[in-house]
This record gives sequence, structure tokens and C-alpha cells, in this order.
Amino acid sequence: MPRILPVIVLAQFFCTSLWFAGNAIAADLAAMLQQPPTFVADLTSAVQLGFISGTLVFALLAIADRFSPSRVFCFSALAAALCNLGINLAELEAGSLLTFRFLTGFFLAGIYPVGMKIAADYVQASLSKWLGFLVGALVLGTAFPHLLKSVTSQLPWQYVTLATSGLAVLGGLAMLLLVPDGPYRRTRQRLQVTAFLSGFRLPRFRAAAFGYFGHMWELYTFWAFLPLMLTTYNSAHPGANLPVSLLSFLLIGAGGLACMGSGLLSLIIAPRTVATTALALSGLCCLVSPLVLRSHSGGFFLSFLFCWGLVVVADSPMFSSLVAQSAPDASRGTALTIVNCIGFALTVVSIQVTSWLSDYVQAQDLYLLLAVGPALGLLAQLGSRREVATGA
Repeated sequence: MPRILPVIVLAQFFCTSLWFAGNAIAADLAAMLQQPPTFVADLTSAVQLGFISGTLVFALLAIADRFSPSRVFCFSALAAALCNLGINLAELEAGSLLTFRFLTGFFLAGIYPVGMKIAADYVQASLSKWLGFLVGALVLGTAFPHLLKSVTSQLPWQYVTLATSGLAVLGGLAMLLLVPDGPYRRTRQRLQVTAFLSGFRLPRFRAAAFGYFGHMWELYTFWAFLPLMLTTYNSAHPGANLPVSLLSFLLIGAGGLACMGSGLLSLIIAPRTVATTALALSGLCCLVSPLVLRSHSGGFFLSFLFCWGLVVVADSPMFSSLVAQSAPDASRGTALTIVNCIGFALTVVSIQVTSWLSDYVQAQDLYLLLAVGPALGLLAQLGSRREVATGA
């Protein structure tokens, strides 16, 4: 056990580096394909749509509950790594690029939720702590391509995709060779297409799921538009010259520390309390963002983004652990997968609406829209408490 869980966390970090590999080189791709700077929204949405499609297929077929999760993880990692390499092909067109990003997202559905399923098969009492480390690995993996881009800025952009695909292969093989099926795994032998609905009949499951949905409305739009926030600040303050790629890595990666911190904090404070507090704080960041993003103080601007980067994701492992713990044992993997599916579907809507609004709203005011997610997520928690209290 001491060896197994760190391997899961490291494999998750390696494989999820594929997620924002396209975002880190979005400027290079946009220039090569003669696309506008907002092309990053299309790149992000392509991955998210692929992930949504993948999670829907995985959930309907109950893949993670019917087959060995470690084998599913490894196969998905190898397939995603191959699709990620596809954007290195010569004479690539915008449509082909988006297709490769879509397919990468599709196979990420066998990595992120399946990794959480594997962790849940090994631990129960301290699941929220380990999911804190696991989601922290996802955050660091998401941020890692920005660091690669920063340190290889003098090299062709293809080095970013080569490095992330190589890491994904290592992560997938490590999971296959070093992580057998966990002691708490419950196998579902018979296919039940409606199994993914079983959790939503439970009030505690619904509460955790809707909190997660509100959190997701905000999270990936913040991550996707973070480089644009920094670029906009540089444009408004020519002397600032902020290093966009490096700061994007640091500000997104800081959320990984927040996830690990919230996981440890959940050992002494109820995970639901940790989750709702972080959700409320990130919603507050959305509301005050127009004022701070107009600040002339670079230090204040970056401090605010750092704080926002912490609280925007600190609730993610808490809601995921609450989903896993309240889901039916025989369909835990399917429940995690379908919740991910719906959550990521919301990210596409949020990203595209924000991108559309950017033509009509000043850049500093764009992110007020993100407060809708935390607000609705908090309302769901209040409503579920009354429902549980009355025994509904």
C-alpha cells in the first residue's frame, strides 16, 4: 500500500500532462494556421468535448467497473499519447488539429476518473486525502506543458507534445505493471446501461455531484483564459513584460498544492465544509475580478491570481471524494465517470460563452459570468442538507 498510492499519483501527473499540451503551444498553432488568439478556446473545447464523449461511452458501458481499471488506464494512456503526437504531422490543418485534440480528450476519460476509481479501490477511510493528492497531480499535469513551453522557448513547439506523450506512456505502463486491482474493488459482470443513474437517487450523491458541477463551470474557463488575462495585463501595462508561459504554469500549478492541502485538511475538518468554503471563496474571486484585473499594481494583480488559482480547484478532490463515498459500491467507477462527463460538458458551455462574450465585453469584466457556477453549487449544498435532514 505505501508504494501503490504514490505510483497512482505519479502516473496521473504524467498522463494528464496531455490535457493542456495544445494550450501551451496555442500561440504557435494559431500563428501557423492563421487563427485568432481566441483559438485557444476552440483547442480547449475540443479536448473537453472529447473527454465528455469518452466519459459518456465509458459510463454507459461501465468500462471501469467491468474490466481491470489498471489495464483500462494503461490502454487509454497509450492511445491518448499517440493522438497527442498527431498534431506534429506536417501540413496539419485546423480541422485535423481539433480532431486530434478531441481524440486525446476521449482517451483521457480512461485516465482521470479511472485513476480516482483505482485510488478508491485501495483506500476508504482516508479517501479524501488521497484524492487531494490525485487531483493535485492532475492540476500539476495540466500546468506542466506551460512549464515545458517556457523552458523550451528557443526550441520548436513540437518538443512539448513529444515530452508530454513520452510521459503519458511511462505513466500508463507504471499503472499496468505496478498497480494491481485494489482490495475494495467490486466487479460488475453484467452490462447495465442505466447503472450510471443509480447514484443520482441518493441525496448525498446528488449534493456532491451538483457542487462539483458548479465548481467545473468556473475552473477550466479560468485555466483556459489565464494566459489571456496575463497577456491583457501586458498590453495595458507595456512595461510589465510578465512571462506568460512561466506564470501560467506557476498560477495553475499552485492549485495542485491547494488540492493536496485540502486533502490533508479533510482529515480534521469535514470534506463538505472544506469544499463549500473553497467554492464560496472562488465565487468571491469571480465577483471582485473586474476591480483587481484593472489594478495598476503588478504585485497585487499576481497575488490575486495566485489566491484565485488556489481556491478555484481546492474543492475538486473534496467533491470527488464525496461522490465516490456516496456512490453505490458496484457502480463507483461509473458514477465518478458520469459526474465527470456532465461536469466537463459544463466547461465547454462556459468556455464558449466566455469566448463569445469577449467580443462584446471588456476583458476585465468577462469573468463575472463564472460566479454563476459557485453560486448554484452552494445553493445545491443548502438544498441537499434540508433534504437529508427530512429524510427525503
